Amino acid sequence: MPAITVDNVLVLPRLPRLDDSTTFRPVHRLATAPSGFEGEGFPVRRAFAGVPTGELDPFIHLDQMGEVDYAPGEPKGTSWHPHRGFETVTYIIDGIFDHQDSHGGGGTITNGDTQWMTAGSGLLHIEAPPEHLVVSGGLFHGTQLWVNLPRVAKMSPPKYQDIRGRQAALLTTPDGGALVRVIVGEVAGHRGPGATHTPITVTHVTVEPGAQVDLPWRPDFNALVYVLGGRGTVGANGRGVHTGQLAVHGPGDALRLRANARQDSITPALELYIMGGQPIREPVAQYGPFVMNSRDELIQAFEDFQAGRLGVVPARRLPHTDGERP
Repeated sequence: MPAITVDNVLVLPRLPRLDDSTTFRPVHRLATAPSGFEGEGFPVRRAFAGVPTGELDPFIHLDQMGEVDYAPGEPKGTSWHPHRGFETVTYIIDGIFDHQDSHGGGGTITNGDTQWMTAGSGLLHIEAPPEHLVVSGGLFHGTQLWVNLPRVAKMSPPKYQDIRGRQAALLTTPDGGALVRVIVGEVAGHRGPGATHTPITVTHVTVEPGAQVDLPWRPDFNALVYVLGGRGTVGANGRGVHTGQLAVHGPGDALRLRANARQDSITPALELYIMGGQPIREPVAQYGPFVMNSRDELIQAFEDFQAGRLGVVPARRLPHTDGERP
């Protein structure tokens, strides 16, 4: 799980030592993600399955894509499909993914990079491995998070952010036992590069075996900790967690995360994807690729898609080509 890392974490800024007045958040709910397939058939874990929408707000959906080691010819992506009313945050830990949308956004992301697409009023997009990866095969692992947009921003113009892994704010613990990557938002005064409509924080934390992280967390944000790999405990009450589990935390102003001293051979450390945000507290009407506030708005989104008002598939720059039409 390379993502973005450093040779010596001791050169990084340190998280503060939290005092006895700190309220560590307890684990309110622990859910295990079921496995499924997305797009053309790539394997995913549905991290938010079974968790009430109100506990996830402002987040809507999270897939862990892979971890899978493809043989030559096996890598898969998605076909062209529409979105409206939210943002997609695609984070690649291992492997390479191409993105293109009908609004002109797109690019290639690899280890530690993030594609942040604000669908807003609507667009079409496609995500797929590049042709050389299809030919060679290889390791692929990442996440895709859907972030809701408030009513006032749902019909905002589409936007694309290309966030390189090296842009993330990198921190460590006082004893150097963990690497904290801040992708968006702020942790202990250190801000990540992503820009959002909804106030959120997203981090990827690697905790070495036996180490503990006390992570300051905004009290007005919810706190969701998803285990990408490894084993450990989370929360003030030390709930045991393992790969594919989501811990929904209760109130407080910090998270406590600990890696087991012994890890599985395939996952040498505890890998956590941590999300939190200020709840929007608006009605959510979701169906497939649209996230709106009402059923009537969903119907309008489908009608607009069918009428071609969300954009058209570009004739040029198709994935797996050199950009020239045949």
